[in-house]
Amino acid sequence: MKDLNNIYKRTLAKKSDYQNYNFTQKENDALKAFFDLAQEFDDIEDFYNLCVAILKCFFDREAGLYLVDPKLNSLVLIAITEDGNKDLNAPPPDYIKPADHPYYTEDQRLVLTIRGKEPRIEELPFEVKDDVLGLLVIYPVKDLGEHRELFFQKYANRIGFNIHNRFLVEKNIEHLRFIKTLVADIEHNIIVPNMVYKLFLRGLRRKIEKNMELENNFFEKSMAGQCDETCMNYFLQEFSDTNEGLVLELENIEKHYKNMSLFIETLFRKSHFDQGRLSLRTKPCNMKEDVVRPQLERYIEQFMKMGIKIDDRISGIPDEEIITVVDVGLIAQVYANLFSNAVKYTQEVNTESGEKKKYVSYGHEFIRDFFGPGKDGVKFNVFSTGVHIAEGERDKIFEEAFRGSNVLTQPGTGHGLSFIKNAVVIHGGRVGYEATQYGNNFYFILPK
Repeated sequence: MKDLNNIYKRTLAKKSDYQNYNFTQKENDALKAFFDLAQEFDDIEDFYNLCVAILKCFFDREAGLYLVDPKLNSLVLIAITEDGNKDLNAPPPDYIKPADHPYYTEDQRLVLTIRGKEPRIEELPFEVKDDVLGLLVIYPVKDLGEHRELFFQKYANRIGFNIHNRFLVEKNIEHLRFIKTLVADIEHNIIVPNMVYKLFLRGLRRKIEKNMELENNFFEKSMAGQCDETCMNYFLQEFSDTNEGLVLELENIEKHYKNMSLFIETLFRKSHFDQGRLSLRTKPCNMKEDVVRPQLERYIEQFMKMGIKIDDRISGIPDEEIITVVDVGLIAQVYANLFSNAVKYTQEVNTESGEKKKYVSYGHEFIRDFFGPGKDGVKFNVFSTGVHIAEGERDKIFEEAFRGSNVLTQPGTGHGLSFIKNAVVIHGGRVGYEATQYGNNFYFILPK
């Protein structure tokens, strides 16, 4: 009942406020039209246009709406009643700035500051200064009087509260969409690959069982006095071979554990869930030793089983190279996805000389001024032999759940390349595909 009493108190206070405001019939109609249509229009751009259209339709005034652009962290024009929209996305003139109270400019404009809900400002997906979300500019006007100024200020407040709520809703929608994608990332890059533990553990169990069997046989023969030097050498060799296999299985498990731990730490970061997007933790790393080689070692046995050779003569990744802009966990998963796809989709081809080849290669090259004058890029390639992806599908392969028609017979979800794109883009990079001689080259380009 305590909460309801507070609602009663605020409702009575608002009732008293509106009695004191004494808005005209037209002003009340304008507010009602705004609230009704604000619920009708779901598209945020339609809502922005509604904010200025109310002023034009009810008061025959031109209006412009400026809002904070999160990317620029500054005000830009988002809606205007005048035809042409030529100034959209432009900043306000220098003489139009946020203020504590409405004010008039020399060119007959009324400027009203739009603020968000103070208690929930920190929940917005971007930073704002002094709670300011934007500006509402009405023109041409001179001196409207206290009553009409009050109405327009209250109208600007209602715009601010609506925009704030819409930002929060959009933030929640984006957050849920991100979590859905992150769940797919976790399934694709952790849960499914983690099943290989079963194979390692199965191999470990077989070798332990063999050791136990050898131990029993050795004990029985020894007790029966049947183990001469030849017998002893046999058991020593068998124990040695089995123990060597045990060490190998242990090394495989340790490598897999290290890799899975890296992926788990990367995808389960608290900052991802707090921000509703992938967050980077970059550090200097040796690209070949810290990123490429560990992932190549994970897939080398699978490549061998599929008859796929590794051609690293053109890898071009020297040991001493240091890349300072990489989140090791994310870029490692980029290579894991590329190598995993190479295992599934690499095919044998006939070279011009008639020789049959089936191989994967990887490498990098520098591209001068790729990101603009003086902003070089590094292009990382993973090539595999096989049939080219159809031309009409090449622009879609990095989209979520899309699979090329040439791989539909192979198991897959179409998520791997989408993950690669997301991971590279947040590094400020780009992804791409090239149909080259003998096969397909998937690449990503990062700022140098």
